[in-house]
Amino acid sequence: MSTVTTPGRVATPSGDHPRRRLDWRLRFAALSLIWGFSFLLIKVGTEGYAPFQVTLGRLVFGTAVLAAAMAVRRERLPRGARTWGHLTVAAFLLNALPFSLFAYAELTIPSTLAGICNATSPLWGMALSLVALSEDRPTRVRVAGLGLGFLGVLTVLGAWQGFHGLDATGTALALLASLSYPIGWIYVRRTLAGTSHSHLSMTGAQLLLATVQLAVVTPLFTNLPTNLSVGPLLAIAALGALGTGLAVLLQYGLVAEVGPTTAQMVTYFIPVIATAAGVALLGESLTWSTPVGAVIVLIGAALTQVRPKVRA
Repeated sequence: MSTVTTPGRVATPSGDHPRRRLDWRLRFAALSLIWGFSFLLIKVGTEGYAPFQVTLGRLVFGTAVLAAAMAVRRERLPRGARTWGHLTVAAFLLNALPFSLFAYAELTIPSTLAGICNATSPLWGMALSLVALSEDRPTRVRVAGLGLGFLGVLTVLGAWQGFHGLDATGTALALLASLSYPIGWIYVRRTLAGTSHSHLSMTGAQLLLATVQLAVVTPLFTNLPTNLSVGPLLAIAALGALGTGLAVLLQYGLVAEVGPTTAQMVTYFIPVIATAAGVALLGESLTWSTPVGAVIVLIGAALTQVRPKVRA
């Protein structure tokens, strides 16, 4: 569920002295929990506010966390019209669009299904990279993983039952949201790779732009809430401050310490946690096909990430 710009390097503030951190495994577990519970928080948020309002609140709180981190580390926003132009597109594809789609999807589908749909991002990413990125070559293992992953999606959706009892619109929105992430990653990889700006600076600007985009759109499609729903508001605040702001900082720390491959393994824990949270805390129903299909999706997604060994 990476929602941030990763232009190709992990920058650390110059002059920083080594600081003691929590063991990376604890931070990995925290990130998995935060992103896994995000779908539950979206569901709770939409019980009191419109989807666009949930997304706007999420971005406001997330941007505030990154702004505070930038102030502490004395980071500046990136410069250059070209960079800001590309970041505007990245903000739409990686934040404004998928956040809004998931919020609208969870009006009609359970948070468990939304979390599993999110796990299809690596599958979409592999399929798209074969077309858009010439350096990604198909292998039998990766193609098999792609086919297996989408077989898992059909299992989750109960295709043999004719998708009975499934809201097609909500499911399609969740799948589109998961598709938006790899499109955004490929765009960033093509346009912002090798930038001299730090990840924190780039992501802070990206979230700021996404917030502006939602601030423009939200008043056009929603009305001010007639009453203040405290529970949903707290869920939105947690979704933004933790699921968007703190999660970004944890993610970059993990990438810097253990590398992107290990850090990205968090993707495979998200649907498990989202399903457990939805069933235990929201009382969402669970049939055998959901966990079985989710396992198939995760195995397929893992296979699509297998890279061929380079011979000396």
